[in-house]
Amino acid sequence: MENVARPWAALWSLVIGFFMILIDTTIVSVANPRIMEGLNADINSVIWVTSAYLLAYAVPLLITGRLGDRFGPKKLYLSGLVVFTLASLWCGLSGDVHTLIEARVLQGLGAAMMTPQTMAVITRIFPPDRRGAAMGIWGATAGVATLVGPILGGVLVDGLGWEWIFFINIPVGITGFILALRFVPALSTHPHKFDIPGVLLSAVGLFLLVFGIQEGETYNWGTITGPITVWGLIIGGVVVLVAFVAWQRFNKGEPLLPLGLFKDRNFSLANVGITTVGFTVTAFSLPLIFYYQVVRGLTPTQSALMMVPMAVISGGLAPVVGKIIDRVNPKFITAGGLVLMSVALFWNASLMHPDTPIWLFLLPSAVLGFANAGIWAPLSSTATRNLPPRQAGAGSGVYNTTRQIGAVLGSAAIAVLIQARLAAELPAAPGASGESNPMAFGGRLPEALHEGFSTAMGQSILLPAAVILLGAAVALFFAKPQPHEGWGTPGTVPAAVTGGATVTEDADAQRG
Repeated sequence: MENVARPWAALWSLVIGFFMILIDTTIVSVANPRIMEGLNADINSVIWVTSAYLLAYAVPLLITGRLGDRFGPKKLYLSGLVVFTLASLWCGLSGDVHTLIEARVLQGLGAAMMTPQTMAVITRIFPPDRRGAAMGIWGATAGVATLVGPILGGVLVDGLGWEWIFFINIPVGITGFILALRFVPALSTHPHKFDIPGVLLSAVGLFLLVFGIQEGETYNWGTITGPITVWGLIIGGVVVLVAFVAWQRFNKGEPLLPLGLFKDRNFSLANVGITTVGFTVTAFSLPLIFYYQVVRGLTPTQSALMMVPMAVISGGLAPVVGKIIDRVNPKFITAGGLVLMSVALFWNASLMHPDTPIWLFLLPSAVLGFANAGIWAPLSSTATRNLPPRQAGAGSGVYNTTRQIGAVLGSAAIAVLIQARLAAELPAAPGASGESNPMAFGGRLPEALHEGFSTAMGQSILLPAAVILLGAAVALFFAKPQPHEGWGTPGTVPAAVTGGATVTEDADAQRG
């Protein structure tokens, strides 16, 4: 019980691992050219280095969240951290691209084991009325990691080689393991019966859906092999997931996904909101980075540094916002943050011309920092506030799954839109299609095409700018948080920690 008295130490211990796995979703993109060169691989194989990780990360989240409820979030987190760290070593030692892809699958599975446990532990060791500050740290981690990944990747690749984007995880993973072992409490478990049909249906459905969306552009949204098509996989995935929901509804035992979670209005709306955030954060960076590198000639590291104002402001303000939302209705902060993100993206789109002074882009980057600070913590705190302890893992699994699906949708949608806008803006120019596509110039686009390319990238950013407004509209319908009885009162240990009964510190002390 003494570890529970230090919930902040537990939180910071979890943040180390969470930060590491989130960085790995973005860091590899910077290293792709060097990986192609070092492993003598083609572009499709290198794309799979990222795709395999995202697929293995997204598909098991519902299951690993439930496993945390059953066997304890600490055990699942530590096991996942070991898998992730060893897989990182395997990645760095890979001698060919196929081995690297296999290692990335194992990395993704480790990340899937860890992610739901971070939110589940926060939900169970922090009282609802004081959870906002903790979620502020969690939110700052999620927001900053998406920005630090490309910057750190550029520095490591330029200085030490592509292998070091994986080797860097080893000392971080070891440190995170020691701290989590020491400070994260071994919370009570709940004797769930495992829903085997639900596990199979959810895994198959999510795999088909995520694979179809993620790889649609690779196969030109047509045939993959034989009778298997991209749209066949997507539709099949939706059908299987509908069957999964139906099974959860009529399952007489204990379902993998308690549909009762969605009776809580705030939980349901927060899941819609985080889907739009996952979509937008993934989608907006691609056209922006292309503009920086292809039109303005910035290096990968320089283009990533353009996002430093966003990272600094978001990281600094998110904990402050977390403390504020414990005292005010978070819906206004959430909606305001989402609207600010949309404003920043529309601003970026308006600036995307070949002759715009490059420093002007630092201004919408700063606005994105304020936006990020107002999004992650309020959304996650609102989603988890009313979760009962025995369903903390399941709820966290759902929340993180919807975030990942939003990211996959954003990645697929922006790729399609970029190609469409390039075809429209550069219809007859050399380099507009086929082998001369400007995307293949390796950052050296003829100056005559700069204006059309910039226009296409600016138009592409309008999609995530519009999608995030949907999230803002949803946030306005959050119900006002209600006070919780029995949590956080003086002399009381949260019921979640004791397995359901509220135990006073005096009684606990008498038991020795």
